[in-house]
Amino acid sequence: MDFRHLGRSGLMVSEISYGNWLTHGSQVEEDAAVACVHAALDEGVTTFDTADAYAETRAEDVLGRALKGQRREGLEIFTKVFWPTAPGRNDRGLSRKHIMESIEGSLRRLRTDYVDLYQAHRFDVETPLEETLRAFDDLVRQGKVLYVGVSEWRADEIARALKIADEMGLDRIVSNQPQYSMLWRVIEEEVVPLSEREGLGQIVWSPIAQGVLTGKYLPGQAPPAGSRAVDEAGGSRFIKGLLKDDVLTRVQDLKPIAAELGLTMAQLAVAWVLQNPNVSSAIVGASRPEQVRDNVKASGVKLDADVLRRIDDVLGPVVVRDPAKTVSPSKRP
Repeated sequence: MDFRHLGRSGLMVSEISYGNWLTHGSQVEEDAAVACVHAALDEGVTTFDTADAYAETRAEDVLGRALKGQRREGLEIFTKVFWPTAPGRNDRGLSRKHIMESIEGSLRRLRTDYVDLYQAHRFDVETPLEETLRAFDDLVRQGKVLYVGVSEWRADEIARALKIADEMGLDRIVSNQPQYSMLWRVIEEEVVPLSEREGLGQIVWSPIAQGVLTGKYLPGQAPPAGSRAVDEAGGSRFIKGLLKDDVLTRVQDLKPIAAELGLTMAQLAVAWVLQNPNVSSAIVGASRPEQVRDNVKASGVKLDADVLRRIDDVLGPVVVRDPAKTVSPSKRP
């Protein structure tokens, strides 16, 4: 396993992270979830990403149990706050009240005294940004959070947060967690250039495009039984736009490239996002340990300029680049 700095911070993370958005606490039994976490550990993964809202807080609980007994100093545990976790009006958003209460719940479920990275899961238009950043800064001072980051924020939102932190003398955000893959390149236009200038690293989710880049979805055919494309709980609403014959046909055309490199399609997809120097880590999930062992083999893979050009030539017409085509914040994972 190779490691990278999280942005310009001193924190090192495994370039493959293990995430449990769609699995732990909902899709798979706990024994299988624990087996996946242990497979990740066996393969050298030290970075684990979750959120309080995943599976209505159950994902954090499962991850905490799965990591029990591991040397805490050797792990980087990330979680997030924003989405509702209870019915109260203050059980959501980025108010000081919700942040301060949510971190306590996350620490309890994760069975740890601190998290390495605490992320604003979305931008909160109803709370002053100064209030949110001050609350995060206070958690850093209390030792409950080591670093702060954001998830799926636009470039202008990130820039505002950095400006306010500098003016108020608060801890700066060090990372952003966006969707990024060969097919979804929205961050390349504005978020990545800003992040490179300001020292943020990307922790990217869905590098395999919800499984589309594995090649298992075939043009003109119904999705395989049990796949995410037919399971709303498994995130099917996020891949419907990719399940078009022109997209699926071009994904099939990547198979010869992967084969020439001795990679699976999934490994090629993960390796591709890691070629971007602004990516600190790529999050992979799994419902079976063998999926973890397969995906982590993308660590350390170098794709030369010719391979990257061939991929662009194959996928060019179906790549999403325009930020205006992103789903609304209320519909993001």
